[in-house]
Amino acid sequence: MKRSIVAAFFFITIGIIFGALLVTDMDGVDLGFAQQKQVQLGSGKTPAKTDLDLQAANDAFVRVSKEATPSVVYISVTTKVRKPKGHDEEFFRFFPDWRFREPEGQTQGAGSGVIVTKDGYIMTNNHVIENAAEDGIEVVLNDSRRMKAKLIGADPLTDVAVIKVEGTDLPAAMLGNSDEVQVGQWALAIGNPLGLNSTVTAGIISYLGRGNLQLINDSYGVENFIQTDAAVNPGNSGGALVNIYGEVIGINTAIATTNQRYQGYSFAIPINLARTVATDLIRYGKVERGYIGVSISQVDETLAKANGLEKPEGVFVQEVIGEAAKAAGVKAGDIILTIDGRPMKAPNELQAYIATKHPGDKVKLVIWRDEKKSEKVITLKPRSENKAVAANNEEEEESPDVQETAARSVEFSKLGFSVRKADSRTMKELEVSSSVMVSGVKAYSEAANRGLRDGDIILEADKKPVGSVTEFERIIKAKKQGDALLMRVKTATGGLKFVAVNIPE
Repeated sequence: MKRSIVAAFFFITIGIIFGALLVTDMDGVDLGFAQQKQVQLGSGKTPAKTDLDLQAANDAFVRVSKEATPSVVYISVTTKVRKPKGHDEEFFRFFPDWRFREPEGQTQGAGSGVIVTKDGYIMTNNHVIENAAEDGIEVVLNDSRRMKAKLIGADPLTDVAVIKVEGTDLPAAMLGNSDEVQVGQWALAIGNPLGLNSTVTAGIISYLGRGNLQLINDSYGVENFIQTDAAVNPGNSGGALVNIYGEVIGINTAIATTNQRYQGYSFAIPINLARTVATDLIRYGKVERGYIGVSISQVDETLAKANGLEKPEGVFVQEVIGEAAKAAGVKAGDIILTIDGRPMKAPNELQAYIATKHPGDKVKLVIWRDEKKSEKVITLKPRSENKAVAANNEEEEESPDVQETAARSVEFSKLGFSVRKADSRTMKELEVSSSVMVSGVKAYSEAANRGLRDGDIILEADKKPVGSVTEFERIIKAKKQGDALLMRVKTATGGLKFVAVNIPE
């Protein structure tokens, strides 16, 4: 009996000791056989609390990506011709993901598009579908469905196009208001770069109204892009630029690059402009666009000073070339300060706003002329009715000073140019009565930097008609140091323009 009690006590003691060793993982105890030690990876710490605003921003990006991505499609285009070789050497360039396929003599490219109606209308870029072969456009939806698409219409002047697939209840995108976009706001670019479907990148709006990229080689082309640093690459063309509410604010179009890949800046067509163009293409198959009928340029400090403005603002009317502007009384030399109450800061801003209007629409201009403001109401006309208007001074009587000798020549060394009497043959060819011809422009001079060129005929100086070198010289000598001189000239090719120069101090 005692032996049984002792044995039981022994086994209980051994069990307690063995259990304690198991709880402590038998650290420091060599049992003489291999043991499997528990492995713990990571610090084991709990994450610090995230700032609620930062968490909200993160959640917004996730929500926007989920909501907007289904509206963006992949577009595959088979074309009949190869893209021009020189295209890839441009600094600012359109960027469909072009891939060549042989030996059929056709090429295949890829881009993106945005579904804008539930029944299958898709907005994209003109350069994505340009030269598409018959039955050569295919769309791949976010859910991997493949559909053939037909071209509804395209507008090269804005680089907007519309295609159509047959479908119902498709995930149409929410369209925002690009006029409300501000520099510094977050934006997401959604598309199919480099063949990577449904890619989302983020950045901020870094500039508004970016123009003069020379992507659209037409004097009527509209370049008024939203600039962003959201990463985009070949294949993003036609995709969506969206805000943090999931609204499409732009159609991604081009990048600034030296190596054909993203280097920090990309450009999107504002959705307000793209929506107007797409609506016309769906309704009519073409764009019904109204025109003022003016040739315009930037107002800089010198041009502002020459016209009595305190600071550079508005856009300068170089020439009236359409009936709409002529009928409203707009003249060459006017400065358009506002349109429908919207301040104009650059020519592309005016072009973009007018591009949202149609023939017959009326716009109200506030112009600056003779150092005072006035209003003009213009009824826009179609481009086909724009006609060249003769220069006002072409029917003026010849000044007596024109009789001066052909040897008469004057150099304005501080301004960097010289003038001489034009011969009668040149005056007849250019249909001018003024004989003041620019006979030399020094490189990098004030005149050269301002755009004056050899062979230009000076028609007006200081808003006064000039007929002779002597008359022009008299006006120059009357100017004081620090003044600005405004000249209206006719180029050797027959174009009209204004040139403003500062009189050196």
